Amino acid sequence: MTADRSTQKNRILALIFTTAVVALGLYLFNRFFGDRLEPGHPHANVFKIPALVLWALFAYFGVRVVNAAIFDFAFRLRRGYEAPSLVRNIFTLIAFTVLFVLIFKSLYSDVQLGTIFTTSAIFGVIIGLALQDTLGNFFAGISLHADRPFQVGDVIVVGQQKHTGVIESITWRAIKIRTFQNHIVLVSNSNAAREAIEVSPRDNLNARLVFFGTLYTDSPAKTIHVVREAVRDADNVSEKITPIVRIRNLGDFSIEWEIKYWLDDYAKYNDTDALVRQRVWYALRRSGLTFAFPTRTLHLERKAITRPVTAEEQIADRLSAVDVFAPLSTEELRQLATATVGHVFAPGETLIRAGDEGSSMFVVHNGRVAVQVADKNGPRTVAVLSEGNFFGEMALFTGEPRTANVVALEETEVLEIGHAAMKHLFETNPSLAESISWTIAERQADLAAGSVQASQASIQESAGVLASIKRFFGLR
Repeated sequence: MTADRSTQKNRILALIFTTAVVALGLYLFNRFFGDRLEPGHPHANVFKIPALVLWALFAYFGVRVVNAAIFDFAFRLRRGYEAPSLVRNIFTLIAFTVLFVLIFKSLYSDVQLGTIFTTSAIFGVIIGLALQDTLGNFFAGISLHADRPFQVGDVIVVGQQKHTGVIESITWRAIKIRTFQNHIVLVSNSNAAREAIEVSPRDNLNARLVFFGTLYTDSPAKTIHVVREAVRDADNVSEKITPIVRIRNLGDFSIEWEIKYWLDDYAKYNDTDALVRQRVWYALRRSGLTFAFPTRTLHLERKAITRPVTAEEQIADRLSAVDVFAPLSTEELRQLATATVGHVFAPGETLIRAGDEGSSMFVVHNGRVAVQVADKNGPRTVAVLSEGNFFGEMALFTGEPRTANVVALEETEVLEIGHAAMKHLFETNPSLAESISWTIAERQADLAAGSVQASQASIQESAGVLASIKRFFGLR
């Protein structure tokens, strides 16, 4: 903006300087040759030609200076935006034409302009036919500027070719559009006036539609809730209007859905549509909902040479490396792995929020997450957890609210251990509560005071943690 104003200021100063130079030349010409312009001088008509040229130049640059004063300063101050170039060009053309006619009449008072225009009517017809398209663009441009159906910065779709892009300029001849492939398309005003134009104003909340399908066995109410919550947090989706998720059609093999949401910046709709589809994929997968698509199932029977490692065994191996679950036996780890639920999160998604109620903990199975706390300058990352790390254990064992936000740094899979799974283990093996309380207290003491004071702090903390576990799980 500062560079544009500097360029504009330099242009106006150049116009003023040029006008002053032409005025000086006109003054010197009249000073030395003014007497030769008198009607009685034998070469008066010869000297009137340079005089006419100088006066015409003075009128032209003078009109340009007045144009800049009116439309670059007065119009911008009053309206808040720059005047259309077509309006400025019309003003310059009319003002210069009037001044030129007055100057011509002053110098050549004996010449009748009406006679000249009458005798040259045939040339006017020829010129008019030759400039038919140009004049059509000109008058169509006047109509577009009068109606103002769109302005610079709007996204439009024009014509049968469906030229889509952002308007960069509107001149007396054409509309300049920059497409989303970064190409420049010029649509003549006459063509634009005849075509249907779809306009998405830049200062308007414009809506988009994205479609997907789910299985008939999936709950519609659950699908609506899950998808709406996933979409509303996406970048560039307006917070002013809640996204709408509704059934579009009951298809042959799927429930066909429609998502309607509004954008802050419509020029970025391609990227936002892609992000919304990504968020929907992750949200459906986490919630156990399934995309519908034609499938073919083949059953092959073959003898396995080696027994493959099952997903349950992989989860049990992951849980065995977690400190909190160190007191568990192999069978108890297997039971816990069976009840564990896996979730996949997209980069940038929030897994848990500070202050939320919870009764489960999470183990990072693949990927990385950031632990963030609120700061005066915004969220501050206090830790980055990778595969094998865990978080939220106090919510699982004592029911305490979440103390920090946890955000996925990349595509991340986490294992969620719920309250019901641990309650079953505590009921079958009551001694586990004391062992786990000791492990939790020791970990908290290590984090708070360092390894030297850890043992003393663990003894003091263990009793309190054990009491909280028994109270939360209803143990005696």
